[in-house]
Amino acid sequence: LFSTFIFLASILVIIAGCSSSGPTDPRSAVISMFGAMEKNDQAALAHLLDLPELMRSLNEDYALQTDSPRVFINPIDLLNDLTGEGLTKTRWFSYQRIIGDTEVMGESATVEVTFVDKENSRGYLTKFGLHVVNGKWKIYSFKTFQDPSAE
Repeated sequence: LFSTFIFLASILVIIAGCSSSGPTDPRSAVISMFGAMEKNDQAALAHLLDLPELMRSLNEDYALQTDSPRVFINPIDLLNDLTGEGLTKTRWFSYQRIIGDTEVMGESATVEVTFVDKENSRGYLTKFGLHVVNGKWKIYSFKTFQDPSAE
């Protein structure tokens, strides 16, 4: 009986350990994304981003200060844009990043991220959209608004 109890307890510990491998809240997912970008870790980004959903966002460009939306043909193009010398990584990391409020609505959420261009006294307010996919928070949108209060 005791060995059965130990066996069942071991199984529960393994299951709990496997289910907690992703970010536990939306804000942590966004912070982890910036960390992965800084390390040029495309594998980590692939686990933090909902790449199919991001590929569907063809009408907006999240790199900041672009004249027309860029089209990404495959997920690798998107990951390359967020790492190395990619345009989005270069632009986002040239600004001060402020991670603000989080709003959770069931299994979806938004996290405010403001990019501050100190040289031009301009701010870009974004609301990263996240949702739960297979028990983990994943980013599916980088919606950008120009912050009129920063001008």
